Amino acid sequence: MAFKRKKREDVRIELTSMVDVVFLLLIFFMISTTFVESQGIDVKLPTANAKNIQKTPDEVKVYLEKSGRIHLDDHLISLSDLEAHLASYAERASTTTFVILADKKALHGIVVEIMDAARAAGFLKLAIATQQDAQR
Repeated sequence: MAFKRKKREDVRIELTSMVDVVFLLLIFFMISTTFVESQGIDVKLPTANAKNIQKTPDEVKVYLEKSGRIHLDDHLISLSDLEAHLASYAERASTTTFVILADKKALHGIVVEIMDAARAAGFLKLAIATQQDAQR
């Protein structure tokens, strides 16, 4: 007696559902990702060849426009008000990084005055923000 053999089907893994899941994960991460952008202050940073340093979580950013206007965290502020406001950081100034984002056409004297105000407030870490030189 001869038995008929069934034709053997090739084993296939259906990828349709896996592709759907990966696509949904991609959409989820694209939507939930937050991007850190600079404030709406028009500051053109000078370029430098140095490597990027890691950002510290505790920092105070001061923006200086080429017109000489000073911004502290989106607020327009005068130099004397800046000195008074920086005094409130006295207890944690030694561990906080003071970052100056000055326009490349800003006056050097104002940058030095801001640096002096930070030093008087007790800041020990000072950083001047630059952009990476695109030619290197």
